[in-house]
Amino acid sequence: MQQIKGAVLKSRLGYIEEHFGKDAVARVLDALPPDDQRSLKLVFTSNWYPFAVGKRLDDAIVQVLGGGKTEVFEKLGEASAVKNLGSLHAGYLTRGDAHGFLAKAPQIYAAYYETGRREYQRTGDRSATLTTYDAETFSAPDCLTVVGWYKKALDMCGVPNAKVRETECRANGGAVCRYEISW
Repeated sequence: MQQIKGAVLKSRLGYIEEHFGKDAVARVLDALPPDDQRSLKLVFTSNWYPFAVGKRLDDAIVQVLGGGKTEVFEKLGEASAVKNLGSLHAGYLTRGDAHGFLAKAPQIYAAYYETGRREYQRTGDRSATLTTYDAETFSAPDCLTVVGWYKKALDMCGVPNAKVRETECRANGGAVCRYEISW
């Protein structure tokens, strides 16, 4: 069973509280099954949690706060990058070296997800592709957080205005999740 680090869940809940308020966190949690509510009341960043709990949390965020729209997840990914790369995982950042940072994608993926892998491919002096393989579970909102996370992470490396596009998504019928990156 695919699992994700508590840091992923904690980032989502922190983003909701910061941008929508504590009452919004309560409303989102109330939209979840009782077992998920208990799991999410106290999240430990280094613990593993079932990906399914994260997917149900994402669905509740879309339902309660997004009016059925998933755009909030790219912003959530940016906030997650700031929080995690500003402290716990700051060592991944490579100032002024986008390729140096993106080459760490396999290690970064393994820090957040228990199964599957993400590969980096340099496609030009100012472009690269990241491809996620073999994840047991996946969701379109989670992929949008990856887009926002990498945009912000590159900005934190001193590479502003990077473009990150998901060109293939398993949640939409693709064989992999693929992200084309340019700067």
